[in-house]
Amino acid sequence: MNLHQFRFVQEAVRRNLNLTETAKALFTSQPGVSKAIIELEEELGVDIFARHGKRLKHVTEPGQHILASIEIIQREVANLKRIGEQFSTQDSGRLSIAATHTQARYVLPLRVAQLRQRYPKVQVSLHQGTPEQVARMLQEESAEIGIATESLADYADLVTLPCYNWQHVLVVPEAHPLAHEERITLEMLAQQPLITYHPSFTGRTRIDQAFAQRRLTPEVVLEAIDSDVISTYVTHGLGVGIVAEMAMTHDPKPGLVYRPLGHLFGSNVTRVAFKRGVYLRNYVYEFAEYLSDRLPRQLVMKAMTGQFDDYEL
Repeated sequence: MNLHQFRFVQEAVRRNLNLTETAKALFTSQPGVSKAIIELEEELGVDIFARHGKRLKHVTEPGQHILASIEIIQREVANLKRIGEQFSTQDSGRLSIAATHTQARYVLPLRVAQLRQRYPKVQVSLHQGTPEQVARMLQEESAEIGIATESLADYADLVTLPCYNWQHVLVVPEAHPLAHEERITLEMLAQQPLITYHPSFTGRTRIDQAFAQRRLTPEVVLEAIDSDVISTYVTHGLGVGIVAEMAMTHDPKPGLVYRPLGHLFGSNVTRVAFKRGVYLRNYVYEFAEYLSDRLPRQLVMKAMTGQFDDYEL
């Protein structure tokens, strides 16, 4: 048996047992993938997949155990590579970061600049996606560290730690009546056309829950994943915006003012995540410290080794 066979089995499962798609993803031929899997099954003496003709139908019971072992083996192989990189080139390598748009746009630039100043030979790969995509990139080890507000804590194979908390703010033109209200209420917002995030992004669920609890039905005229887009449409008079506060504090827009809405929608927590059991290089720990002084190396190390589950802000 060999690592190529393990990769073929893993990829076949990821591609919903479609060997054509598996071959494309691995830049090889379908007969080659099929042959490698069959040879592994013959060597192990069990079927990993149940078949109907030449088609794979589902993973067998012994196949489930084999897949779990393959995942451990592949993870440890990746760890060996990272350890080799760590000690052969202490100050160089590649850091892959998965983040939602808000984190990538407003939170990460300064931290990435700090990392690059400390480690000029480290290349940074930044992958943007939904919270679910961020989690998947961590699971597939195409990213070493993930940053998002939603979803990351829902995956048992990820180690997640709170990074910082934030609140939503109302964004309106300077001349808008709400710009001068001392305290914004949900009833006031329910009377306005709203522009805010897509339901799966940047704490939108808290906004919906707050209106639902008061039995109010706001008019959401536009949804977006980008705070800049929301602010642009507010500027053009389409409605009032609800965005994450870092979008305004890090990049204030001329002609717009913002008002805090934490009293209505509560506090949101942005989390960092790592795949459980993965070896982290020195500069990954340092980058976590740049993100938050609540993420010292010793705490992250304890969490990664299963000695620490979580903590609250």
